[in-house]
Amino acid sequence: MSFFKKIFSKDKKEKLDKGLEKSKSSFLGKLSKAVVGKSKVDDDVLDNLEEILIASDVGVNTTLKIIERIEARVARDKYLGTSELNGILREEIAGLLSETNVGNDTDFVVPDNKKPYVIMVVGVNGVGKTTTIGKLAYQFKKKGLKVVLGAADTFRAAAIDQLQVWADRVEVPIIRQEMGSDPASVAYDTVKSGVSQNADVIIIDTAGRLHNKVNLMNELTKIKRVMQKVVPDAPNDVLLVLDGSTGQNAFEQAKQFTKATEVTSLAVTKLDGTAKGGVVIGISDQFQIPVKYIGVGEGIDDLQIFNRIEFVDSFFK
Repeated sequence: MSFFKKIFSKDKKEKLDKGLEKSKSSFLGKLSKAVVGKSKVDDDVLDNLEEILIASDVGVNTTLKIIERIEARVARDKYLGTSELNGILREEIAGLLSETNVGNDTDFVVPDNKKPYVIMVVGVNGVGKTTTIGKLAYQFKKKGLKVVLGAADTFRAAAIDQLQVWADRVEVPIIRQEMGSDPASVAYDTVKSGVSQNADVIIIDTAGRLHNKVNLMNELTKIKRVMQKVVPDAPNDVLLVLDGSTGQNAFEQAKQFTKATEVTSLAVTKLDGTAKGGVVIGISDQFQIPVKYIGVGEGIDDLQIFNRIEFVDSFFK
């Protein structure tokens, strides 16, 4: 099917296939049971499919959209064999994802006309935020871009130290202050330093305390404001990192953060250790925010650009 022509290299595709193995085997196993003994897609098959999608953490609203699309196909084509269901699902879900995920989806690049390109990274502790920043820095550096990191999660010494470990590993400069310092001050120093070093990309880590949304909102607003004193349109991207293995909890985090600040892109991590890969489909659709990156393993190379065609192909293979 030309719609699903390969885009990724063999190595990247194999990593994606392996990373989504648990989600895929769980989903396809349930799907094959749902259609056993059935030759055509009928109401029973659709009811079962609805349950399977919800159980795969696609989310209720997105599941209903997918079911409606398939019902329209059944009505139009009069007879749809269950053998065709897998292919139809692939097409409809990829089509749904295309409504949100447009633009670059094949490589780690930043716009040529934005220098430095400032990324502010948000997310609760434990979702893989700092690791994602380190892996992003690695990918950008591999492309020949000059990267500067800023440790503005000053509420935990561990966060500052962990980012330092990544900066050392990737061999990129990091701006840090003592634990308890003003996060906005660190962000300001980082952007100023990045500009003076002629950096291509500046990545700022921030604290992820959700128990007091008003404080979080004020803090992120202040960080943005001080960065704009140096780079008027900073941040160019507000990247929310979510842990894919938490399923519906990731939906709740996305809801809270989108209320606290304007989120412009998503990274969904830890997909290799879970059968909840469907959460990527639901979150992308429900929040209408593009998924830019997905984490499919622990290696430094295991952060991938999210490509809807390749993702759906691996999920339903």
